[in-house]
Amino acid sequence: MAVKTADARLEERWRDILAVHARTMCEIDRALHPHGLGASDFEVLDILATESPAQGDQCRVQNLVGRVHLSQSALSRLIGRLEKDGLVERSVCAEDRRGVWVALTPKGRALHTEVLPLQRAVLERMLTGQERWSTGQDH
Repeated sequence: MAVKTADARLEERWRDILAVHARTMCEIDRALHPHGLGASDFEVLDILATESPAQGDQCRVQNLVGRVHLSQSALSRLIGRLEKDGLVERSVCAEDRRGVWVALTPKGRALHTEVLPLQRAVLERMLTGQERWSTGQDH
């Protein structure tokens, strides 16, 4: 049996991370589907709830781009769907007309609160024990 090279171990670790990510996203999608949300939808609501904890607080869309694993155009479409569903509202930044603000609506905040335990339960189930490999302790 051949000894694994450092490159092979690194590649294996990377593929493990991708596999856990894919399985976790699918499980989150499954758990949130009955509530009309997918994993990416929830991620945007969750960031907005964290970044804008009080009703009426806003977040620049540009601040979401680096935190949600979507292209800017895909994020814009997702926010458009959330807005159509009454979960967020968008407004143009008065100081910089190129900037767009987004905020949770009361309906969006309520839905986030309702599904947050479902998402966290999936994370707990899927990621428990994964901390070891993420730090390289089991390779």
